[in-house]
Amino acid sequence: MATSRFRGHLLAAFVLTGCSLVLAACGNGDALSRTFGFTRDAPDEFTVTTRAPLSMPPDFTLRPPRPGAPRPMEESESRQAETALAPQTALSTGQGTASAGQEALVQQAGPPVTNSIRAQVDADARVDQANNGFVDRLLFWQRSSPQGIVVDPQKEAQRLREDAALGQSPETGDTPIIQPRKKGWLEGLF
Repeated sequence: MATSRFRGHLLAAFVLTGCSLVLAACGNGDALSRTFGFTRDAPDEFTVTTRAPLSMPPDFTLRPPRPGAPRPMEESESRQAETALAPQTALSTGQGTASAGQEALVQQAGPPVTNSIRAQVDADARVDQANNGFVDRLLFWQRSSPQGIVVDPQKEAQRLREDAALGQSPETGDTPIIQPRKKGWLEGLF
């Protein structure tokens, strides 16, 4: 009899605990989620703060603007549209000739590029890119290992620092490379 009364009290305690948890969950869940950091408090976009305006000290060397005169730094709408559509015209001076600074920049860039450079680059890309048809992709489904030699960057940097400290040319010495790992006999299948 005592065990059934104990079980009744235990059951009542579980029911009361469950009810209190359910009522706590129905209460102010927003405060609970805010306490645990599940919600974010975004700033109120309607709150306006006033700040002191920035002020510049007077510059007496500037001339005051004339009423109705065009602004010196603004371009016309047609010039802005032309710059947006053809950016290469933004660097032109308007007479069709480059300025002295632009000429110096072009001379520093190196020899002029031939007109067929785009065709040459496209042809080189076509040679490097194999045409893999459906059958080739079906038969050779595995990716081939990358061709070329991979340079070890840390060891190469160390070698270049040592050459510079000794006053030697960067071409002296062997370039350290990363040796590819040998595959196991089952690795080649997948």
